[in-house]
Amino acid sequence: MTDTKATTSLNPVDAEWAARVRKLADERGAVILAHNYQRPEIQEVADHVGDSLALARLAASSSASVIVLCGVYFMAETAKILSPERTVLIPDAGAGCSLADSITADQLRAWKAEHPGAAVVAYVNTSAEVKAEADVCCTSANAAEVVSAIPADREVLFLPDQFLGAHVKRVTGRSNLRVWAGECHVHAGISPQALRDMATARPEAELYVHPECGCGTSALWQTGTGDLPMSRTQVLSTGGMLTAARTTRASAVLVATETGMLHQLRKANPAVSFEPVNPHATCRYMKMITAEALERCLRTGQTEVEVDPAVAARARRAVEAMIAAGPAPAPAGA
Repeated sequence: MTDTKATTSLNPVDAEWAARVRKLADERGAVILAHNYQRPEIQEVADHVGDSLALARLAASSSASVIVLCGVYFMAETAKILSPERTVLIPDAGAGCSLADSITADQLRAWKAEHPGAAVVAYVNTSAEVKAEADVCCTSANAAEVVSAIPADREVLFLPDQFLGAHVKRVTGRSNLRVWAGECHVHAGISPQALRDMATARPEAELYVHPECGCGTSALWQTGTGDLPMSRTQVLSTGGMLTAARTTRASAVLVATETGMLHQLRKANPAVSFEPVNPHATCRYMKMITAEALERCLRTGQTEVEVDPAVAARARRAVEAMIAAGPAPAPAGA
């Protein structure tokens, strides 16, 4: 995660907006948390920027009376699940998630009925109701660790992302891991061919591939066949990408994930050229959190996120298990 204030690469108009936002946040007693896929100006004005796991940890540990979650709706729900006594706001309640929408609680209950006794691992990119039906949640940063902690002879239902699930199955070697056929429409659009073409055109570049990508599993297969350079290819969560970016010695890195991630990577290591594998891989839901929406949210207190207490209590166990599973958080401000 990264601590940020509105101090870098802002023009005078942006600086005026940032000053208003910071003043409003202080008056409301709010902490602003932003995901790595947010617009650059949102990342710059936030108190903390991070991946889903970092934001969950921050929501759980924050002492602020108000949490403003700049991300998509399931992230704000997760913050409320972990901090039920605090007010959680999202600047645009319409900021949904195609991956979270790919499975409902009713569908999960039916799947569980088909596999009695199976452990249910739910990616954090799910609704509160789905989390409440899970045994444990995970993020892309710790999915393999979470699954590996489940006894090897117990069947596992992994949901909802088929690409992350395939990656976890490969890493863990589990034959009893069943994967739901969901996907993020943005990551699914980053194709194996695009990755191969970019890698061929830029032989000096390292490759950072998010496991949600449509090219994620094939990227690992291609490294084994020699179509991609194994020494230059890494499958990483967004937090993992940021850690790798700080120490890379490559002159260029090709990044296969939502394009909002490029802002943090370029800040972390300005000497490196970070380029998207697919420049059109932009989540319209993430980009619904605009400068105007954030300022309006802080002025009016809209929109407040609520989760049914009974649902939240069940979901909290699964989310807290995810946080406890690791990996350890990066140092603040790193």
